[in-house]
Parts: sequence; C-alpha cells; structure tokens
Amino acid sequence: MTFVVTENCIKCKYTDCVEVCPVDCFCEGPNFLVIDPDECIDCAVCEPECPVEAIFAEEELSEDQRHFVALNAELAKKWPVITEQKDPPPDAEEWKDVSDKLRYLER
Repeated sequence: MTFVVTENCIKCKYTDCVEVCPVDCFCEGPNFLVIDPDECIDCAVCEPECPVEAIFAEEELSEDQRHFVALNAELAKKWPVITEQKDPPPDAEEWKDVSDKLRYLER
C-alpha cells in the first residue's frame, strides 16, 4: 500500500506535505504533486499536513478517485522529485473547494 495524491491538489499544489516526507517521495508537475509509490514508505506523516485533504491511503480512496493510483505512478516516473516546501500558486485559495478538476491537470 502507498499514499496517493488526489484531485483536490490540482491547481492548489500546496507543498506542506513535501516538508515532512522522510523519504522524498513527492514529485512536482506544473500544477499538481504526486507520490512515487516505489519510494513511499507508508508512514502517513504527509496526510494530515495537506491543507486541502488531497492525500489518502490507497485503500481509503473512494471509487471515483481510484484512478489516481495509476496516475501518481505514471507521473512520478516523468516529474522531478520535490524536497522543499514552496509557496502555493497565487490563486490556490480560489481552487481549493472546486470539484472535478482533473481536466485542469497539466502534464
């Protein structure tokens, strides 16, 4: 099992989770973060740090978010590792309660 970043992170990209990760398993895309399932040690320290509640244990994902398991694995192979917290996008607060954001994901 691993932890998974889901749709709530799209266009918000808060990096509080990155700061606490002991194994540097987060990868950064243009407007989304993912967790590399090969690096995640299932420690759960990132989950409570996410201000938009975008991180879940794989087995706790709702059915409509299950496709994020494969998406995290795919994009972790392409995107660079992020190891330090950064400022969120200037409009992150405006996006935090928006649903159905998958269409806005920039690869």
